[in-house]
Amino acid sequence: LRSSRGLARVATMLSSKRALVATGADDHIDKKVKMTTALIPSSSDIKKQLVETKGVLPRTSTLEAPTMLLTGHGGPVNACKFDLSGDLLASGGMDKLLFLWKIEGKCENIATLKGNDGAILDIHWHRDKEFLLTACADKTGVVFDVETQEKIKRLRGHTSFVNSICGSRRGDPFVLTGSDDGSAMMWDLRVRSSIGILKDEKSIFPILTSCFSDDSTQAFTAGIDEEIRCWDLRKESVVYKLTGHKDCVTGMELSMDGRYLLSNSMDNSLISWDVRPYVSTPRFTRRFAGHR
Repeated sequence: LRSSRGLARVATMLSSKRALVATGADDHIDKKVKMTTALIPSSSDIKKQLVETKGVLPRTSTLEAPTMLLTGHGGPVNACKFDLSGDLLASGGMDKLLFLWKIEGKCENIATLKGNDGAILDIHWHRDKEFLLTACADKTGVVFDVETQEKIKRLRGHTSFVNSICGSRRGDPFVLTGSDDGSAMMWDLRVRSSIGILKDEKSIFPILTSCFSDDSTQAFTAGIDEEIRCWDLRKESVVYKLTGHKDCVTGMELSMDGRYLLSNSMDNSLISWDVRPYVSTPRFTRRFAGHR
């Protein structure tokens, strides 16, 4: 996807059901989000469809056009995330504003959420559409109520930029933040302060990405030092490490069934890991390469 001319800093997100990709970038003049169709048929399918439709490929979404340009941000867009249903998109960036977009027709902006005191570096939908979480350069995380569009909690405790934020899939409303201070902090939205700190004393490198396991008994953190650490949240200790990347790990995503973890890195590759408990075989399953 080469529609954005500026730097795309982790601001790429795939929709769950509408076969759409959203990318955010600093395009030097316009600070914008671009939406484009992600479902690419094979060459044989394309030829068949062109014959059947007299040269016009059928649309795969309800967007007004195959590629939509969402404008309104006053600075580079650092993060964008679809909700679980794929009906809404949240975007945020250097202007400290969180925009909500309706993913149909003209993709209208339906809300602007204010409350971040620094650039937004990461976004996460928690419990589908109940809460929106943001990681900020002001050393905090922020929790928004999507229905009221109000800020309901600020997560304070880190001593440097908060690069990542994520929430538990089920059970207690836990939140995990990763920071440039080399630590990840766990929060319970029902409690004012953090309930745990994950920090490897042998590593002083910033944490760039983090996520919970499917049952929220473990967490994964990664960053500058190329290793992915799996933590036991009860003991706040490292269970195992995943090694294979040759540069900074900038993002992670757990599969819907909770069995596999996909990580992407500045070494131009993605790696799939088997993170099921009690796995006796190597956890490395596959490397995806090709980016230059």
